[in-house]
Parts: sequence; structure tokens; C-alpha cells
Amino acid sequence: MDARFTAEQEEIRRTVREALAKHCGAEDVRAAVRNSAGHDPALWDTLAGRIGLPALALPGRYGGVGCSATELALACEEVGRALAPSPLLATAVLAAPLLLALGTEDQRTALLPRLASGELTATLAVPGTALATALGLVDGNRGDWAGGGRAGGIQARRADGAWRLYGEASQVLDGHSAGLLVVAAHAGGYARSRTLLFLVRAETGPLRTRQTALDATRPLARVRLPDVEAELLGEAGADVLGALAAAGDRAAAVLACEAVGAADRILERTVRHVERREQFGRPIGSFQAVKHRLADVYVRVQAARSAAYYAAWSAGAPGAVEAVGGLALASALQALRAAASEGIQLHGGIGFTWEHEAHLYFKRAAGDELLFGPVHRLRAHAADRAGIFEQGEVAV
Repeated sequence: MDARFTAEQEEIRRTVREALAKHCGAEDVRAAVRNSAGHDPALWDTLAGRIGLPALALPGRYGGVGCSATELALACEEVGRALAPSPLLATAVLAAPLLLALGTEDQRTALLPRLASGELTATLAVPGTALATALGLVDGNRGDWAGGGRAGGIQARRADGAWRLYGEASQVLDGHSAGLLVVAAHAGGYARSRTLLFLVRAETGPLRTRQTALDATRPLARVRLPDVEAELLGEAGADVLGALAAAGDRAAAVLACEAVGAADRILERTVRHVERREQFGRPIGSFQAVKHRLADVYVRVQAARSAAYYAAWSAGAPGAVEAVGGLALASALQALRAAASEGIQLHGGIGFTWEHEAHLYFKRAAGDELLFGPVHRLRAHAADRAGIFEQGEVAV
């Protein structure tokens, strides 16, 4: 394995960083989250139309570039550094891989080129708040989270030759603005209970309400489906749960890189601040206690970066270690929380103010744990999947 990035990968990183430096400063982020879409449409046009980020990991025959998850993860690392609000995660990391894995050729041909160009945005909607479970990140993905034949969840039924969906999903990333919803629903009742994925267009009538979110840079929505017409994604016998788990591993690797980018940025800002801020006639960064605290954060960030890069490289690679994405995400979220906490503390009084950016990074760490699973559950489930603790053994 050659751990060095190629010239093309470094160029992707550089291009995205320069674009975000011009169009996504701290004030731009605050303005974007106040926008009704939850992001800056002009910035999305730049990222999608000019740079082509949603197309990176899609095959060329569907309008993509044909790169791997590594290139997409590197781009998302830069997006994470800037905390740039955009539909990139929902569209390219959650929805597009499911369309590619399960969709019929007609569905792929009709939808993937539009996703690749940024003309159409999409997201994944699962019942309630079960996103991390549906992606197989914190629990065994058995599909009972979709409704299990009971009241609640999202139920699918056939009527007059068409599928109809009834139910509600919460915490749907960019669900209020996405043009296409990939909805997980339960079908078949008790006798033939199964989880299926459906395509719901925005114009078919889902009721969508933007929710107040801890992390405003990750817009969330509640989606209600009051007997809405839907199109089955792929065939009825497709391995939906397997596709969701594969998408979860890939999403975890990309999210880990994004979190590492955010952690690196807040650490960089904190180091710059302690070099300038003086106390007792000298920069506070010259005190040994401050050096030790920042050195600990630096080690965490670098360890998380190594895990995130390996997870991105191994996503979909033959013979890769199973569940490495969840472990990388746990390490990255822990590093981001540590970097943001120390950043707030070492910025002193200004670190606690609403006007400073430090709290945005802390909210990103906390918000991602709420969405994709707390660190301890990510690690515990990854250990279960990897068989680290065999049945009958006791961990001390």
C-alpha cells in the first residue's frame, strides 16, 4: 500500500480549499444557515457545477468522474474544515450510493447524471431517528427500525398498481430542500415483513418542515408522508439491508475525514490565538501547561487522520478490514470534540461568545454524535462486527 496521495488527489484538495476560502468564511457560514435552503445556492453551484464534487465517486457512464471514495473523502475533509453547509453529504454520500447499488438501469440513467451535476439534490429518509441504525453503524441492521409491521415507522402498501407510503421521518439531512427522497419503509406486514427503499419526488406531496438543530450547519427536517405515491428503488428482492450497511461503512469513512478536517481547523485557530494572546508579559502559548494540552490534541487529530484515510482507502477495497469506517468515525469525532473543547477553553472569554466560531466546531462534534452514533456505541458495534470479543470471553 502506497500511503501517498496522487497529484490528482492533491489537486482536488487544493481546488476545494481555495474555493471555500473565497466563498465560505465565518460570516458566509452564518448567512448560509439562515437561508431558507440551509445552504448557499451559489456556493453549491461552485462545488457541484464548477468543481464537480457530487460526480467524484460516480461512474463515467452516469455523468461521474469515476474516482473512488478516497477523492470524495478528501474533498469532504476540506468542506469539514470550513463547516460549509451544503447538500454534498446527503446527495453524494448517502443517496447516490444507494441509487447506484440498487437502482434499475432506467433509474440510474434518469437520476444519477442529475445528481452528479448538482442539478438535483437527494437525501436518505429513515423512520424516526434511526439513521445510525439503518446504516449499520451502532446496531445490527435487521430492518425492524423501519416499522416491523406495527403502527409507526413508515409503512408501504400497493394500491391500484402503485406504491403508497404512510409515516414520518425525523432528522432527515437537507430533507426540507432535497428534490429527491430515498425513503426506507416497511412492507409486507407480519407474513412477508421486509424493508424496501422508495423514491419520492418533492413534487408528489411529502410534507417537509425544517427542524431546529444543535448544529445549524447540518440542516435537518421532519418529513411526513400522508399516503404519498412512491417508486420502488430497484427490484423487490434486492438486498436493501446489505446496501444500507455498505453505504454506512462508506459514509462513516467520509464523515471521519470531514470531522478530521474540522478538528484540524479549530486546532490551527487555537494555536494561532495562543501565539498572539499575552498574559503576564508573554504569549500564553509559551506556558508548558498550554503546550501539553495542545500537544495532546495534536496527537489525537493525527491518529484520527490516519484512521480516516485508511477507512477512505479501504471503502469498497477487496480484503479490507470490516467495520473500519465506524472505528475511524469514532476516533475522528472524539478528536473533534477534544479539539473544540480545548479551543473554547484556550480562547478564554471570546471562546464562549456567540460571535466566535469555536462553538460551531463543538456543535458539529456533538451534532454528529447525535446523528451517527455516540463514540462508545460506534466502537462497541465495530468490535462486535469484527468479532474482537468472541462469545464466552469476558473483556476486562
